[in-house]
Amino acid sequence: MGTVLRRAVDLLALISLAFIATTLAAADSIPAVSSSYTTAHVAAQRLPRLHSLLIGHGGDLVFEEYYNGRSAAQPANMKSASKSVISALIGIAIERGLIDSVDVKVAEFFPEFFSNSRNADKNQITIENLLTMQSGLETTSNRNYGKWVLSENWVEFALDQPLVAKPGTNMLYSTGSTHLLSAIIERASGMNTKQFAQEYLTSELGFSLSYWSQDPQGIYFGGNDMEMTPRQMLKFGELYLRDGVYQGKQVLPANWIELSYQPHAASPRGQGRFYGYGWWLRNLAGMQVPVAWGYGGQLIFVVKSLDLVVVATSDSNPDPDRRGHLAQLYDLVEQHILLPAVQQQSPPALVAVTRQNLN
Repeated sequence: MGTVLRRAVDLLALISLAFIATTLAAADSIPAVSSSYTTAHVAAQRLPRLHSLLIGHGGDLVFEEYYNGRSAAQPANMKSASKSVISALIGIAIERGLIDSVDVKVAEFFPEFFSNSRNADKNQITIENLLTMQSGLETTSNRNYGKWVLSENWVEFALDQPLVAKPGTNMLYSTGSTHLLSAIIERASGMNTKQFAQEYLTSELGFSLSYWSQDPQGIYFGGNDMEMTPRQMLKFGELYLRDGVYQGKQVLPANWIELSYQPHAASPRGQGRFYGYGWWLRNLAGMQVPVAWGYGGQLIFVVKSLDLVVVATSDSNPDPDRRGHLAQLYDLVEQHILLPAVQQQSPPALVAVTRQNLN
């Protein structure tokens, strides 16, 4: 018995040593703890309007923090970041054969608002023009936003705006354009846009949409007032990072993502900013980074070269400090997340953050 017991003890010791060696090897494979995310966290704590900051790398959630009283369970109003979701839905509708292509004329979906005497000069506006904010129609955003959302028919109001540029030429940001896309999805699919989104997009990612406002005709607001939790926003960003694949299934066509990231329109908002299909393209850390942008600081950054997705949500209530907040938020992401990742070509881990698989 003594010999057997000694052999058992020796075997346990060998197993323990093997476990320790494996653990140390695994620890060596994890990037060393860096001050990069620590300083990002410190900088984030100084932003009174920030609600969340999440970083995904390689399919893992490597940083997740909530600020100013927010929690993971609370959904964020994505504001105009939902324009990127509307773009995805158009891509899915085309892939499913419900819409022929981005070259289809908008007038085909709204014959009641087009005739020889009405809106005849707008017959050449295409779905692609709406996706790239180049419809040529006067904007329904900014100074005209209040009049638009108080109108009795948002689709009619948007289409009745005068042409101020030739379709497909100048970029003029307008939420009316993406709302028309929502109406097109409804007419092409026979489903309301929320049902379409949940059947073909969000359910594939493992979640359901919560609140999403509607216009007076019941059309879901294309390009505003959609809610997701920050983790759900991260999943949406991951879908774009993985070329439209989620858990081995092609949810969104890869070529649609490629088209979405092309600089179809130059933004008048500043040098180095472009617009694709519902995504902003912004120069950050020496790269052209696709960004889903929403009013007040609702952001999804997708950086394929770094295998990285960053999500930030913020207080969306109007405030004079919101522009300063947005500038600080872009600076935080660029200086404390993207630039260190470019230098290391692997995002550093943060102390006390447990890596969680997004699936």
